[in-house]
Amino acid sequence: MTEDKTDTYLRYADRVWNGAETLLAHLRGDFTGPELVRVGERAGFFPAFANVAVFDTGDGVVLVDSGDFRTVEMLPAAVRGFSQAPVRTIVYTHGHVDHVFGVTPFDAEADACGTDRPEVIAHEAVAARFDRYRATPGYNAWINRRQFGVPWLEWPVDYRYPDTTYDDRLTVRRGELTFELTHARGETDDHTYVWIPDLRILCTGDLFIWNSPNAGNPQKVQRYPEEWARALRAMQELGAEVLLPGHGVPITGADRVRQALGDTAELLETLCCQTRELMNAGLRLDDVIHQVRVPEELLARPYLHPAYDEPEFVVRNLWRLWGGWYDQNPANLKPAPEAAVAAEFAAAAGGAAVLADRAAKLLAAGELRLAAHLAEAAALAAPGDRAVARVRAEVYGRRARTEPSTMARGVFAWAAAESAAVAEGTDVETELTRTEDGRRRAAGDIAVGVVDDGR
Repeated sequence: MTEDKTDTYLRYADRVWNGAETLLAHLRGDFTGPELVRVGERAGFFPAFANVAVFDTGDGVVLVDSGDFRTVEMLPAAVRGFSQAPVRTIVYTHGHVDHVFGVTPFDAEADACGTDRPEVIAHEAVAARFDRYRATPGYNAWINRRQFGVPWLEWPVDYRYPDTTYDDRLTVRRGELTFELTHARGETDDHTYVWIPDLRILCTGDLFIWNSPNAGNPQKVQRYPEEWARALRAMQELGAEVLLPGHGVPITGADRVRQALGDTAELLETLCCQTRELMNAGLRLDDVIHQVRVPEELLARPYLHPAYDEPEFVVRNLWRLWGGWYDQNPANLKPAPEAAVAAEFAAAAGGAAVLADRAAKLLAAGELRLAAHLAEAAALAAPGDRAVARVRAEVYGRRARTEPSTMARGVFAWAAAESAAVAEGTDVETELTRTEDGRRRAAGDIAVGVVDDGR
């Protein structure tokens, strides 16, 4: 970016820190373009859905992450506007697809010039992640369609694997800069944070995303909240003066960086502590979920809003990590099929319509969680009943509109569309795209934790 644009963006980032603005402008791409934000003489920042940090070492360029498929054509121009030196090294902070799909143009550029391709460095578990993604593209397509409301989404099967991997720590010297890579299990098992001591800059990847940590994600693989908190505490002690996150805006100033990392660690620590205590007391998962509480002053921080993931999901993930999948309800150990159970409930109540009617009354009374249980049972007992389907669509539509997190909204909105399709004789895609907001999401306007100004 030009100096004026850099100043505009950094002033915006300051307002986000102070709670005067949200991340909406950043995440919808208002500042994404063929220029970098300068965060020092040797450092640039590519602000996008998934950010990229760029460093001119004096002997080639180093990237930390490479963005997703939507910015793959824009990133090279932004890098070239920052430095004409070749891109020699690209570090993956982890293997999520929104951080690893910008390497191709730099490989192609090197091939065209007859020079070496950039060396891609990552934790050794990244390759196993890519292998898993290649083996489960259908599953990953379905869960991301639901999560983001994009019915056409297909999961990629081709990945740029790392050239160099490490297990715990790796120090890389490029030109006049040193890059200290440290492995930390957190959002993923393959995460790396990067410390550039010469510049006092910390690149956290998704260990910090300007949201309540993505440590619960109900449709994704295991997260590691306790180790994540330890990594945040370790980063806190580095004395960074600039934090460049995987998502969201930079944080400048040593005090602010320390506070943001410390508050995020504290949130995870209290979830871990409370969950462990309740598990040790022999409580069921149901009891644990509804008894753990997060200090409201933490969730009120502009960088800890539960707008993508949320603490309740983290509790479930800790149970899975520490206790397995059995929730201590004996009926769930070897359950009957859900539809058979629902049919019995409907028969006992006097029919699926009675359950649906009760769900509607609970919805009107504001008992959304209870309404969802009854509406789901009614729909399972009478899957083709249009009147029942309308109630289920209404229940989940209301839930989607009132939930704070992207994950909950996505699951509930998809469920509402499923039942609306039954009621109207259409299909899920038609129902997802009836509104302007739905059409925008279905067109690929994916964002992590958009807290829009009207919510």
